[in-house]
Amino acid sequence: MLTKILIVLVLLAILGSLASGLIFLIKDNGSTERTVKALTVRIGLSVFLFLMLMLGIFTGVIKPHGINPYAATSNTTNSAAPTHSATQ
Repeated sequence: MLTKILIVLVLLAILGSLASGLIFLIKDNGSTERTVKALTVRIGLSVFLFLMLMLGIFTGVIKPHGINPYAATSNTTNSAAPTHSATQ
């Protein structure tokens, strides 16, 4: 649960940095470097989040699953693939 809260907090910080970059861009008309600093913080937070997600997956703290986690346990053989006949 703590992992999910941390992920959400970092995502909110990324959105906050993106919003502040937009506000600085509008207010300053590109005359200061506040926009660049805000977007640099956003990139740093995004890289941090990505690395922490990868570390969590590799250490087993986060267990990834696909869109349909039960598809791997079913006994169907490639039922999602369409079959094409060779007749024309």
